[in-house]
Amino acid sequence: MILPASYTAMMLLLFLGMFAWGTWANTLKAAGDKWRFELYCIDFAVGTLIAATVIALTWGNLGFDGFSFVDDLRLAGKRQELFAFGGGVIFNLGNMLLLAGVSLVGMGIAFPVSVGFGLVVGVCWNYALNPGGNTALLFTGAAVVLGAVVVASLGYRTYAAELMRVLVEAGRIKSKNATISSRGIVLGVAGGFMLGSFAPLMQMAREGENGLGPYSSGFMLAIGVLFSTFVFNLFFMNLPVKGEPVDVTEYLRAPMKNHGMGLLGGILWYIGAIATLIGNRADGAAKVQPPYVFAFSQAGMIIAAICGMVVWNEFAGADSKVKTYLGLMLLLLAIGIGIVSTASLVPAY
Repeated sequence: MILPASYTAMMLLLFLGMFAWGTWANTLKAAGDKWRFELYCIDFAVGTLIAATVIALTWGNLGFDGFSFVDDLRLAGKRQELFAFGGGVIFNLGNMLLLAGVSLVGMGIAFPVSVGFGLVVGVCWNYALNPGGNTALLFTGAAVVLGAVVVASLGYRTYAAELMRVLVEAGRIKSKNATISSRGIVLGVAGGFMLGSFAPLMQMAREGENGLGPYSSGFMLAIGVLFSTFVFNLFFMNLPVKGEPVDVTEYLRAPMKNHGMGLLGGILWYIGAIATLIGNRADGAAKVQPPYVFAFSQAGMIIAAICGMVVWNEFAGADSKVKTYLGLMLLLLAIGIGIVSTASLVPAY
């Protein structure tokens, strides 16, 4: 199998992964407001498996070590394969909840809330399973990120309240009906819990003599994503978080552009995933310290939030108070990720 042979190549791959993880959700927005996330998720799952299969059968089968993706999958333990499959199922539920949040509150809020809370949950899981590093720094960083989640929620509620006031003054809604829903935030937090819980399973899938390599673990994860999409969508399509229940015939009638956006979203997401999986596996001259791999993988949420604010103008007409909340949110995310990343590099005293 092919793995980066130099530090520079590995860093470039991590940059690519960070960009892919920060931009994949733009494909949902590009498909249009009428394209429901429940239907998007079907194409996303297919795109993920296509990318996993193509990358595994090319990069995973080429190289000079004589050890291919097929060999890795054949020699892997069934238990490890089940861990990777389960990781895909748990990730997918979290990701679908994240997309539900995007449909309600936009990328600029849903990603910091969901992925940010996922980071906090992941820190707790990792410390419980692999205690080490500078505990004070680790949990200080997690607390800073949690603060960013709170600030994001406050920013959203402030902006929503202003929009509500404008609608009431315009007579488009009655003041007694003017309530701000927290459903998008709640869904984001729930999704974050799941997103923060799938990484330990992926770690266990790689451990042991029969552990999976990056390409095989990514392939099993993608299978878990595709399988679970049809299970979870039974609930999301019939008990929608927004609008009326969705009929599967809407998926069949959709234009190719919408399907193409979903496939592209899955491919981009998987590029980010495989970059991180390879980063955790690379050794020798190409080895990048785990804290840096972690920082690159988490920085994608900042890119996604900026895309929501700038590319899709989700906070059009926001006042200075809302902009202050959003700026503080981005700053806290960057600081929190930096502190958590360096926690394992700084010895505990």
